[in-house]
Amino acid sequence: MKRSLPIWLGLLSIFFILFPYASTASAEPVQEIRELIRDYYVDEVPASVLEKRTAKDIVQQLDLYSEYMSAKEYKAFIDEIESRFVGIGVVLESDSKGVRVVSVISGGPAERAGIRPGDIITHVNGRSIAGKSVGDAVSIIGGAEKTKVGITLEREAKPLTFELLREAIDLPNVEYEMLGGDIGYVRLNSFATESAKGINRAIRALPDAKGWILDLRDNGGGYISSAQEVTGFFPKAGRAFQLKERNSEPEILEVIRQPRQFAGTVHLLINPYSASASEMVAAAVKEQQAAALYGQTSYGKGTMQSLFEFQDGSALKLTTARFFSPNGREIDHVGVKPHIVTASGAELQTSHRDQLLSKMKGYQSHGQLKKVPTNKTFTVEMTKSMDWEAFPTDGIQLIELGGKEKPVAYQVINDKTLTVKPKAPLQSGKSYLLIIHPVGKDLQNRQMKKGIYVDVTVK
Repeated sequence: MKRSLPIWLGLLSIFFILFPYASTASAEPVQEIRELIRDYYVDEVPASVLEKRTAKDIVQQLDLYSEYMSAKEYKAFIDEIESRFVGIGVVLESDSKGVRVVSVISGGPAERAGIRPGDIITHVNGRSIAGKSVGDAVSIIGGAEKTKVGITLEREAKPLTFELLREAIDLPNVEYEMLGGDIGYVRLNSFATESAKGINRAIRALPDAKGWILDLRDNGGGYISSAQEVTGFFPKAGRAFQLKERNSEPEILEVIRQPRQFAGTVHLLINPYSASASEMVAAAVKEQQAAALYGQTSYGKGTMQSLFEFQDGSALKLTTARFFSPNGREIDHVGVKPHIVTASGAELQTSHRDQLLSKMKGYQSHGQLKKVPTNKTFTVEMTKSMDWEAFPTDGIQLIELGGKEKPVAYQVINDKTLTVKPKAPLQSGKSYLLIIHPVGKDLQNRQMKKGIYVDVTVK
């Protein structure tokens, strides 16, 4: 049996940890599969299992993550790792009415049809998706390539209907943007071959970032080498994870150090769908105090699958090892617990707020404004008469948590009072931070001593 060099991956469900292997072509490589299981499976396997007649019959007796894939199934598996899928080209989040469009993939069917971020998809093919999870909604919206799907959405309280043609979409593996307050945000959708290059591009593109948020929510994993590379962006992390194969002692694998590093305070976002390679990174940075973790306990998949390819295009995913945190902590069936537990969907907003406050030492909270209207005008009352004419235009900021700074205009009412009005309506259901920086002076030419901030939620 001819074998190629191993490639390791780590993924949830259809995302695993793998090695490619090749063998002579056959209708079904049953004997090769028996030999691979005998040589590499993480546990001893009874002879009664290996004696079964078909490849699928044998593999079904193993663990949940081992699987024999046809050539078609194997291609779909690799497409998933590399973020290729069929759909309409939108990124979604939950909403009480259905799902909200977070972003629209450039060049996709949704963008061409005029669907926008902020639109709420309420029905698919006439079927309400209110109360559906994002995962369920994605399954309903998705389908075979070149098939039609009817989308009903709500925009500014008005219903709109679209008929779209599903297409093959290449989801960007790495997405990034500068959040309000100069916080760099990087979302990694899977641990693919080009992930490290993508993150390096993100760091290069955001040179003014004062802190970083790496988002691994819903990331089922990918290549182990990619996990080592991603951990290599954290300056304080030197070890990646421990790996234990059958009848061997645990081996500690080091990070693969990257040319650019996350500078300043770093946060990592996880949720129950962050699995395998995501958990490798989360456990490593947590133990080495390289980042603060936000979200919920991760999935808990601490086994590694290896991929053995056959010349007919089929492949065997086989559990060949268990992995642990750098200090040897269990991950399988346990997961990684975050430092800061948040509600589902509030991870980014909570992290962003903490990032902003970490840069605002000495600022005082002036409480919360809850359920404000989208056209809210804020009134700022100072304790002293202020020299508003000399007040810097950037002395007041309104930042959407998890988003951008929102332009505002302010109007002086009297020496102690001014109003602050957003130049565009606030977004329903979103949270904001209104910040008054200590950059102004009173009429006695005395500098403000402390900045203030107010938490704002929109009804």
